[in-house]
Amino acid sequence: MPAVAVLITVAGCSSADDSASATVPSPDAKVTELCRNLDKVLPAKVDGERREDPEPASALTAGWGSPAIILRCGVPQPPKMVDPKVADGHDPDAVAGGVNGVDWLMEKQGDGGYRFTTANREAYVEVGVPEGVDSSGVLIDLAAAVKEAIPEGIA
Repeated sequence: MPAVAVLITVAGCSSADDSASATVPSPDAKVTELCRNLDKVLPAKVDGERREDPEPASALTAGWGSPAIILRCGVPQPPKMVDPKVADGHDPDAVAGGVNGVDWLMEKQGDGGYRFTTANREAYVEVGVPEGVDSSGVLIDLAAAVKEAIPEGIA
């Protein structure tokens, strides 16, 4: 009976209309542990927006604001990360760069937003930034947590 009460309480508190959703990655155990460590040190605010995690709840995902800035930890390596056109600067929709000691691959999305994925770290962390949001502010706010929880190396 107590499990039913908890389920009713949780269902009653959820807001299907306002909450963002994110596909939860399924990395191996080592990367999952790194991602859990990242979740513990993520900032309460990113680009001035309060943390509001997406559904389903997971230590591998986080969110801020509406429309939501969505972080997913433990994603697979993006194909563009190993694309020679990107490395040579010949892909207008993907650019490599760094912010505050964290290397990122930036990919323009069809909806006008951007997807950033960490490079040279033991886990890939992806951040989706909606159109109109200052992506540099987002990456600056997340850099310290990524550096603390995800060691440099090859995923």
